[in-house]
Amino acid sequence: MRALIVEDEKDICSFLKKSLESECYVVDTALDGEKGLKLIQTNSYDIVVLDNNMPKKTGLEVCQELRAEGNNVPILMLSVQSETTTKVDLLNAGADDYLTKPFSIDELNARIKALLRRPKEMESENLQIDDLFLDLSRHIVKRGEKEIYLTKKEFILLKYLLKNKGIVLSRSMIMEHVWDMSIDPFSNTIESHIMSLRKKLDLPKRKKLIHTVSGRGYKIDVID
Repeated sequence: MRALIVEDEKDICSFLKKSLESECYVVDTALDGEKGLKLIQTNSYDIVVLDNNMPKKTGLEVCQELRAEGNNVPILMLSVQSETTTKVDLLNAGADDYLTKPFSIDELNARIKALLRRPKEMESENLQIDDLFLDLSRHIVKRGEKEIYLTKKEFILLKYLLKNKGIVLSRSMIMEHVWDMSIDPFSNTIESHIMSLRKKLDLPKRKKLIHTVSGRGYKIDVID
């Protein structure tokens, strides 16, 4: 899952980024509404956490512009103002939910998960192909009975591959959904992580699951 945090207070923005990354989100950030709007218009996000009181453009203005463009990305609005009229204004502008500062990170995470469930059926807690099993809630990966340790980034990459099993994913698609904007597009980071996943998942006498499709990208699939 890819998230954007638009928050002008640097300490809060940094804290939220680390908190969401610990939940295996890929997180981009913006410190003003104008930059946040441009990022949403040019990238694909699963969730946007948007502060209302920001320089250049308020959260309300960002919301209004996005909805006018037909962009339906889920938006969780943050604000220090708790008045009912403020909440009504923000919800009418297109926000999907509203959280008053200060708030607990547990409540933030719960509200984000609730928003991500709204457009579709609740996501399965497990992903599987052949005898490879990924438990999303407990962050556990197994091949048969063997539990396999993955780094956080390897886990996110495997999750993305499994959610698109049988589909060829280009390098740019993987970069957009698994890494944030700080990645150097010319680095070999993706190739290194694919290689590492293969080493960990390709156990003796088991089918190879991650395949390179020449000139197109990678896919996870059972190929006889």
